[in-house]
Amino acid sequence: MTQRRLRTPATLMLVIALIAGCTSLPGDSAPQAIRPFERTHPTEDELAPVPGQEPDLLLRGFFTAAGNPAQKHQAARGFLTGSMASNWDDTASTLVLDRIDLNAEPGATEDSISYKVRGTVVGTLATGGVYTPENGEYEATMELNRVNGEWRISALPPGVVLERTELRNKFSPHELFFFAPTGKFLVRDRRWVYNGQPSLDTALLSLLMEGPQADLAPGVVDEIPPEAVFTGAEDGVYHFTGFGDLDIDQRHRFAAQVVWTLAHSGARGPYRVELDGTPIDPAHDALTVEDVAEFNPNAFAGAISPLYALNEGSLMLVDGTDARPVAGPLGVAGNIGSAEISSSGGVVAVVENLGGAGTSGQSTSVMATDGRASSRLLLGPVGGQTAEVLAAGTLTRPSFEYEATALWTVLDGRTVARVARSTSTGELSQVEVDASSLNEPDNGGDDQLISVLRLSPDGVRVAMIRNGRVWVGTVARPAPGERKIVRPVEIAPAIGDTALALSWQQDGSLLVGTSSPDTPVWRVEVDGSAVTSLPTGNLTAPIVAVASSANTLYATDARAMLQLPASTNSAAFWREVPALQGTRAVPVVAD
Repeated sequence: MTQRRLRTPATLMLVIALIAGCTSLPGDSAPQAIRPFERTHPTEDELAPVPGQEPDLLLRGFFTAAGNPAQKHQAARGFLTGSMASNWDDTASTLVLDRIDLNAEPGATEDSISYKVRGTVVGTLATGGVYTPENGEYEATMELNRVNGEWRISALPPGVVLERTELRNKFSPHELFFFAPTGKFLVRDRRWVYNGQPSLDTALLSLLMEGPQADLAPGVVDEIPPEAVFTGAEDGVYHFTGFGDLDIDQRHRFAAQVVWTLAHSGARGPYRVELDGTPIDPAHDALTVEDVAEFNPNAFAGAISPLYALNEGSLMLVDGTDARPVAGPLGVAGNIGSAEISSSGGVVAVVENLGGAGTSGQSTSVMATDGRASSRLLLGPVGGQTAEVLAAGTLTRPSFEYEATALWTVLDGRTVARVARSTSTGELSQVEVDASSLNEPDNGGDDQLISVLRLSPDGVRVAMIRNGRVWVGTVARPAPGERKIVRPVEIAPAIGDTALALSWQQDGSLLVGTSSPDTPVWRVEVDGSAVTSLPTGNLTAPIVAVASSANTLYATDARAMLQLPASTNSAAFWREVPALQGTRAVPVVAD
């Protein structure tokens, strides 16, 4: 009798139900289909049962072999009895556990034994290599019997269970690209692909044709015709059919998706791509990244990002070893709590704390005792005069859309507001962003206040800190001028409720500052598949502000504003920013 008990939040149970029967990753049986991956030559002989192996070691060998999805997990089925191998449903779910613990159950005999299998669920891996973070407890009973003198698993629950280390050993993250609604940016869609896949390039193009993952789909544009098919690669040419209705601009955008997906996979160019038997670009038989350079997804990483800082409530420009107040009233304000600067738009947005100087960059103001607002949002040119846009009891640090066409802030921890300038009249208008999805019970409920909100550089995702927890949602556009936060996911449960500050990094990950003395700063992948502690060095929690440029990470701890090279090792130390030594300033990296 097999027992399986999974004690998780309702979110995890829903995810498992949704992916039931549909968890294998893209393969090579047909380019446009999703199938198990298969190696060209077997290279994992060690995954077979060892003669005379003890039952606990055989069970651990099974979990290791389960990381190989080839031929419906054929390697893992070798650890099962004949009847169980035929009946095991490996498509029910794929759960990723932090580790797998085994404990023998009472009542074992010479020829039978049961083990209780336990672990903490940290994520699920769904069809197409989509990773979703989760947080719950796993518990199942697995039975083993001797068959012809060898132990084999005779009963186990449906689905696949992987240790997190096996996910890392057997799969690698890769990126597909889809367009933001503006048509200006390629948006990263992170997928986990089995390392034994013989043709990574064709596997990724097959996934591209399947469209964006469900959490990202509401925020991107997919112009690939529903009837279009990737038919494979032959003689170095990637063949697609069903694209007859695309105009020249749409063909160029699809070329950008293909080229940048292949380039990021490590496939060497130039790339020959044909749609319905003709080159995708009639002017070029083969394409390179230079031919679609205007859509370079790494463009943000190469941009020069001026550094500013808030020091004692005033805005300063930091240039090497020199820090000087910016021109105009913001350089001497003395009460600025947070700021955002758009170099591309040439504007600055600041939150003034009317009750006193701002120090932490967080929304710490409170409503005045007479009911008047104690925070106000000001907007204007960098170094020039600013004007009040709105006021509230608290306002989170503003976050600009690209080229400062609009900005977002949160009023009193609950109301997400978008302030946009009319292209015809130049007047500012404020509309409420539909954030009702955050209030659903599975998404934290309406008792979680938003203390930090940051838009991604492409404007398609939004990261938030809610009651100290890190969430990421997708920005949908239900109608012109409207925005809606959909598909929110808590992506770093391991951090708990210690998050205080966050910032998007230019590779699409997040930098998170916390109140934890042991792990004050984390790097979090956007899909939640990795939460990595950065060097603690001489940091002293709490970390109240973080920021990053192409080359440098910044953090404000309990004593000072510090910096760290973006490419560093775990033994590195943070150093005070030379121009601001001895001051607890807040970094502001202009976008």
